[in-house]
Amino acid sequence: MSNSSQKKGLAELLFTFNKLLPTGTIFLFQLINPLLTSYDNTCTALNKTLEALLLVLCSFVCCFASFTDSYTGSDGKTYYAIVTPKGLWPSSLNSHSFKLCFQDFVHAFFSVMVFACFALLDPNTVRCFYPHFESTHNILLLVLTPILRLLSVVVFFIYPNNRHGIGCPQLDDSTVTSLQLAFPQV
Repeated sequence: MSNSSQKKGLAELLFTFNKLLPTGTIFLFQLINPLLTSYDNTCTALNKTLEALLLVLCSFVCCFASFTDSYTGSDGKTYYAIVTPKGLWPSSLNSHSFKLCFQDFVHAFFSVMVFACFALLDPNTVRCFYPHFESTHNILLLVLTPILRLLSVVVFFIYPNNRHGIGCPQLDDSTVTSLQLAFPQV
């Protein structure tokens, strides 16, 4: 295997890893969550309602992202669409690779599970929804998180993700070249 093909393999691996994790959703949650939860341990009904809405919205985004894909049109532009059983919508592309399949549901489920594990064990969420749980919070965080990560890695290895959804553009030669400049020794 040549050095340039190894670098392209690393670039594809980095992009694939980024596609599997709900990183943008977790960042959004980390940004908004402290604003919605109370700092003085008196989480009101309004705080709980807003926090629950944020959890549902972020979970939906994690799930929805698993059912999006992109393609390059004849004009060279990248178009994003929703994956359906008949192909991409809105688009006339109905190739087998663009159709909804079992692994899309697997990725959606585990993406939501990774987000839920992160969000429901967040200290602000714990203080707001289940304050008496804080004593066992650290133990659960140390045990549950690595188990879920390992399980997700195994499942994502068995069912690889070939989608290039929203926020995960297709890799082209210019991207590979810029990654080769960023990681010259790899």
